[in-house]
Amino acid sequence: MALWDRLKESATTMQGQLVAKKNELKSGAFRDASMAMCALVAAADGSVDASERQRVASLIATNEVLQNFPADDLHARFTDYCQKLAADFDFGKVSLMQTIGKVAKKPTEARAVIQIGIVIGGADGDFDKDEQAVVREACYALSIPPAEFDL
Repeated sequence: MALWDRLKESATTMQGQLVAKKNELKSGAFRDASMAMCALVAAADGSVDASERQRVASLIATNEVLQNFPADDLHARFTDYCQKLAADFDFGKVSLMQTIGKVAKKPTEARAVIQIGIVIGGADGDFDKDEQAVVREACYALSIPPAEFDL
């Protein structure tokens, strides 16, 4: 099976797992951690490209699990996190990893944040090395072995 096919299959499987747990994923900490993850994936190469930002924003708007939250609220948080990364990538990344770390004590939410990062990163068919690295770092912030997600 080609890498592209495995990636699509994995993202589809993870999205299905997220939908199955949708009712457990309604906390503010999960919302914030998810948007931080989305911003980190969008800026994984060290810059926040406008087209990448728009692509991720549209994926957020159509993700069934994230529909637990008002779209305007998600958009505002995602935009704010992207601006933090654009202003000072390294400092912004530390701040966003701390936001992600706030769900570490809730295993369902923590794993869902990682899955959202993988789904968003793989949505264009290319879960590149930079995107994988930032999701791997989030695994460490959440005390989840990256190997659990083949990272």
